[in-house]
Formats: sequence, structure tokens, C-alpha cells
Amino acid sequence: MTGNEFRFFLSCDINLPVTFRIEKLEGHLPSTNSTNPADIGNIVEDKKPELYVECALYIDGAPFGLPMRTRLESSGPPFCWGELITLSTKYRDLTTNSQLAITVWDVSCGKNEGLIGGATIHLFNMKKQLKTGKHKLRLWQGKEADGSIHSTTPGKVPKDERGELERLEKLVNKYERGQIQRVDWLDRLAFKSMDKIKDLESSKNGSSHLFVLIDFCSFEHRVVLQESGPNLLIPASIASTNELVTVWDPELGKINPSEHKQLKLARSLNRGIIDRDLKPSSTERKSIQRILKYPPTRTLSGDERQLLWKFRFSLMSEKRALTKFLRCVEWSDVQEAKQAIELMGRWEMIDVCDALELLSPVFESEDVRAHAVRVLERADDEELQCYLLQLVQALRFERSDKSRLSQFLVQRSLSNIELASFLRWYVAVELHDPAYAKRFYSSYEMLEENMIKLGMGAGDGGDGFKLWQSLVRQTELTAQLCSIMRDVRNVRGGTQKKIEKLRHLLSGLLSELTYFEEPIRSPLAPIVLITGIIPSDSSIFKSALHPLRLAFRTANGGCLKIIFKKGDDLRQDQLVVQMVSLMDRLLKLENLDLHLTPYRVLATGHDEGMMEFIPSKSLAQILSEHRSITSYLQKFHPDEEGPFGITATCLETFIKSCAGYSVITYILGIGDRHLDNLLLRDDGRLFHVDFGFILGRDPKPFPPPMKLCKEMVEAMGGAESQYYTRFKSYCCEAYNILRKSSNLILNLFHLMAGSNIPDIASDPEKGILKLQEKFRLDLDDEECIHFFQDLINESVSALFPQMVETIHRWAQYWR
Repeated sequence: MTGNEFRFFLSCDINLPVTFRIEKLEGHLPSTNSTNPADIGNIVEDKKPELYVECALYIDGAPFGLPMRTRLESSGPPFCWGELITLSTKYRDLTTNSQLAITVWDVSCGKNEGLIGGATIHLFNMKKQLKTGKHKLRLWQGKEADGSIHSTTPGKVPKDERGELERLEKLVNKYERGQIQRVDWLDRLAFKSMDKIKDLESSKNGSSHLFVLIDFCSFEHRVVLQESGPNLLIPASIASTNELVTVWDPELGKINPSEHKQLKLARSLNRGIIDRDLKPSSTERKSIQRILKYPPTRTLSGDERQLLWKFRFSLMSEKRALTKFLRCVEWSDVQEAKQAIELMGRWEMIDVCDALELLSPVFESEDVRAHAVRVLERADDEELQCYLLQLVQALRFERSDKSRLSQFLVQRSLSNIELASFLRWYVAVELHDPAYAKRFYSSYEMLEENMIKLGMGAGDGGDGFKLWQSLVRQTELTAQLCSIMRDVRNVRGGTQKKIEKLRHLLSGLLSELTYFEEPIRSPLAPIVLITGIIPSDSSIFKSALHPLRLAFRTANGGCLKIIFKKGDDLRQDQLVVQMVSLMDRLLKLENLDLHLTPYRVLATGHDEGMMEFIPSKSLAQILSEHRSITSYLQKFHPDEEGPFGITATCLETFIKSCAGYSVITYILGIGDRHLDNLLLRDDGRLFHVDFGFILGRDPKPFPPPMKLCKEMVEAMGGAESQYYTRFKSYCCEAYNILRKSSNLILNLFHLMAGSNIPDIASDPEKGILKLQEKFRLDLDDEECIHFFQDLINESVSALFPQMVETIHRWAQYWR
């Protein structure tokens, strides 16, 4: 870097976790010897201090994420850890008031940990640049580190107490960061002199202070704080004085004091009397209606926020306006927040969809989140189960472990065994997440305690303890299935040998799985009681992971078939199938049944899970055995007088299911579609499986916008037939119905933003925006029909010979 350049990184662009190293503790620990004669016997055995350092991040005075701890260190003084600490928070999430709180504890004091002292340090300096290199923090002995904005435990030594030693340490820090030129012979002499001064100062002052030395991570260039706003383009070099040079403006993104003052005056409580009677003009009403139609992902401008605030009283009868109004509130202003909460209580009751938006990370106020829970209390169990997966993920955004939301979920589960079973599994899977394990464990404990204590009512046949045990036995069953998979995989030979080994294990060593001592509730369908595995009907799929296909006896004499997988994360499949089930429900509410197959999927761990087995065949297998889909359907539903020799009902079922999945896979951006993961049932219902790529991701280049294969179109009679026209009609109708519920779907995905699902965790914001684009909310229903028909025509034309290069590339996708 030349003298004419100032290169830097913006903190909002650094997608790395905050990292630093705890080096050591300097100074002499305070004496813990007792002067009480009664304790003299205890002094004989002098206890060696065992110290650890607790590091917590505070943003704007509030704790952010879980605190991290170093290992125990007893070989001191000095106590040296040299341990790298990595927080769950990323640099891009930091704000101006980001502080690191360091507290030193001693565990040698017995049951009660001894507090040595604490100190805090700001992560950004006065120039809004990220601190790097080594820093020496003075501990406030006997005080735990205070992370509030005006901290009572600052680690920086006050100016009036700084001496020669502090001045030299500051220079050493600059030297280590490369800000002072290195001259080897002179450096050696300087460091020797500094060691002498250090020894002299220590012996002269006899300081009783304790210091913690920490080393912050360094970057290639300086890191400048940028919470939001556009990235700046920095020229690579300055060639001449006539060039325009872009420089960093330290006030970029800050609040304009004049605008802020005007805003405060406009929103003052005194105006509440005037605003109460204000009515919007026709122009203002149009603007308000436009704002209310915005998707939940849209950020409101300053003028839009001011408009909604101005007419807040007249909007109270409009339930759609509440979420937008709450986005306008300046929550840091106590009086304004108080007024907003009061208005919220008198507002027209909102829908469950809007309540889900209020549980997103955008809304931090506990009163707002509590209001959302009150709305959810009105939903029935069937609707609540549709959103349960997302509601469990929303616990990440709560302010406490025992929040109103967690209490609500537990209480509702006590009266519905299905809700209780799924809640337990959804929470248990998240115990593997180190950042939120404590929170999810708290919810798990709450469910267990309440279920054992209160029971589930006489109607469910048994007390609460027995019901809880029936759920715990689900976990024991999955553990045994994992053990079976390990044994089966170790068998040398083909799939047939592995199947023989599976049946041998179930009939011999693990015969207790053939007939359970007590019935177990099926994890996939908790209302069904399973009594054992049928070895002769159980098998293994020919696949790299060797999934098990197990047949369970049910208490009513039936059979329940499931697929159990180990070594694959099913949480993404679970989410997609949940969305298919929800969309199926939304379509049926509008009297459109597209014969979808939302089979059940349950992740029982971060790399294991089970799914419902649906008797079917892949299109690849059907085409190899029957040459066409039509021939296959003729085998099960022949009708000489029907279209293409099959019954009209069967063909209609096939067309509807093709339309339903074409729309859903387009909206969710499902990728990696091929003839092996498109399955067909005997009754003509087509469905998709294996959702390893969603939200636009696809391992193949140039994926077509719609996932239609040539064989599907041919089964409808070709692109010119009346049945294909009917297919397009169903597609457009379904697309417009689902667009009406776009806010609900977007809110559910927003609640998944903090989850560990691969295609969401990589970039949640980008994924949700991609999903929003698919709904084309800028078009009306009629325009959307033309848009979607064009989309289908483009995708289908790509399946037949054309001379256009792009179309040729799309055709390659299905090969």
C-alpha cells in the first residue's frame, strides 16, 4: 500500500465470526487466606488457584449470543492460556456500541466460584475502526464485567493514571501491527531497555492491579465500521491529481441531526391530540394502500414510515396495517414505544399470518412478541401444526429461554399428543446447535416437566409420565435403528446380502424389535401405535447410504412402512415437504385439489431421520420397463373408450399432480430434478422426492425455469392437446392462489433464517428475496396468467428440437 492510498474493509462485508486470543493474566492474585481462627485448619493445605476466563459480547448494552469460556489454568502466576476464542456472532453484525466483557473466575474455592475481576473493551476505536493486535485490560477486582453502554468496568487505564509503561506498551502494539518500521539492531536494544523500565516500574510501584492480555484478530487492511448502506468503490491507485478520488466518509449512514430533530417534533406526544382526528386524503390513502401491499421483506422509507405514523389512529381498524405500523416505531424512544404498545392493544385483531411476521427477528420488543402469541392462541391444532417447525425456530429470536412463545407451545402440546411428539423432536434436533443449545434444552425440560406433572387428560388413556415415556421410547427406537444400519453397512457383498443380514438381526439378536414390550407411538404419525417390526417385509434400498425400508405392525392390525436414513441431513427435505403440505392445504381451501402427495418426513438428528414410504416407481424405472408413462397407467387403469386407453379419472389425477408440483417446484426453486427423483403412483399421482437443492440452487448448469420433462408432456398428448391446455390452466390457477398467501410463505421462511438448513444458512436474506421474486407481486392476476403461460411454453419448447442456443442448453438439463 502506497502513501497515496487508504485501503480498508467494511465491517458489514466480513462474513466471519469474531475471533480473538486470550493470552494471559498478569499481576498477583489477592490473598484469600482467612484471618478467622476457626479457619486456621483449612490454611494448612494451600489451595492452588484454578482460573478460567469468561468472554461475552454485548451489543448496544445487551448480551448478544452465548458467552464462551477458556480452559482451566492452574500453572501460574502468570496464568497463560494462549487460547483462541471464536464467538457465534459475525463481524458484519457488530455495531458502534459493541463491547467485549472479560471476567476471570477461580474454581478452586469449592462449590461457589470465586470472582477475581472483570473488564470491558470496545471493539471499535474513536475513528470507528476495528481494534486489532494486543490489548492490556485492567481488571476491576471483585466486579463482574459490565457490558452496558456506560460500563462501570472499563479495561482501559484512565489517562491520569497512565505512566511510562502504558506509553511503551502502546508503541509495542503499533510495532507488532506493522505501523512502526522495523530496524533489527535498534529493535533489540529498544526491547532490552523496555524490559529494564518494566522491572523498575513494577518494583517501584508495587502495583496490586491485575491485567488480562488479549490479542484481536488482524486483517490485511483496516476494518471500518459500516452497519448498513452501499459499499464504496475504492480506486486501486491514484495516478494523477486530476482524478476523482472516492474517500471514506465517517459520517456515512449516520442520522442527520436536522432530520432527526424534525422527526422527533413530528412524533412528539403533544401531536397525539391533533393526529387522533387526522384523516388521509385520497392521494395519501392510495399511498397507504400501496404500502400495505408490500411484502414483509420490504424495508419502509423514511417518508413511508412518517405517513403511517401520522395516520396511525385512522389505521387502527385496518388489521393489515399493524405490522407495517410497528415497523415505523422508534423503539429506542421509551415514550413512543409505550404509545405504540397501547395502540397495538386496541388495534383490530390481526391474522395468524401477520402474527408470524411479528415473531421474526425484526421485532425485538417482548410486548410485540407476546401480542403475536395471543393471536396464535386462536389458531386450532391443525393450523398450529402447519407452522410448528417455524415456531420452534423462532425461539432463537426470543429475549429469554423461558419466553411467552415457548410456554405457549408447551401448554398447547399438553392437550395434543401429535403436537407434543413433533415439538419434542423439533427441539431435540436443535440441541446440537452450540449457540442455542441452552435455550432449546430449556424448552425440552419445560415440556418434560409439564407433561409428567399435568398429564394429558383421561381421554388419552394414561397419566402424563406414561405418555412422556412413550415419546422417549421413540428416541430409543431410532438409536437401535442406527445400530442396525452400522452392522448392515459392514456386511461385505451386494444389497441382497445386506437384506439377509437385516432380517437375520431382526429375527435373532434384536428379536425384541419384532415385538415391543409396550406399543410405541410412531414418530411420523404419533396417533398410530406401533407394536413391532415385520422382518420378512423389511428391506434395504440399493443406495450409497443403504436406507432401511421397515414395515411396522400397528396396534389396530395394520402395517406402517417407513424409510430410515443415517448419514443424510433430512432437515431441508422436512422443510420442503412441510411447504408442499401447507400449499396443498391452501389450494384445497380454495376448492382446488391437485392430488399432491405430501408424505411425512421427520429429522431425528442432524444426520438421520425417517420418511413415510409411498408405494411408487421412478419415471426412470417406468420408462425402462414400459417405454412410456401412458403404457404404465394403462396397466392399472385400462379403458378402451378413455383418452389414450386409460380412464379419464386417472389421466385427470396425473395432469393435476403434474400441475401442482410444477408450480411448487418453481416457487421453491427446487433444483437437481431428474427421472430418478420423480415418482409415479399406481393411481396416476406424480410427486417429487430428494430436495437437496432449493431456492434456485442447482448442480446442473442452465436449469429451465419449470421442472417439466418431455415424457410428462407426451403423457398428456403433447404440447398441442386439450389435456396439455388443461394442465396449463391448473398451473395458472394454482399459481394465483398461492400468490395470495405469499406473505404467509415468506414469513415462514423468514422464521427459518437462523436455522442450520444448508441452502438457507448460506445466505438467508438472499434466499428469501429469491423466493419473493418467484411470486411476481408486481403483477396482477391477469398479468400473472400470461407470465406463467409464457414460462411453461419456454420450458416445454426447450424439451423439443430447436435451433436456439439457450433452448438447447435447457434441453441438456434432462439428459
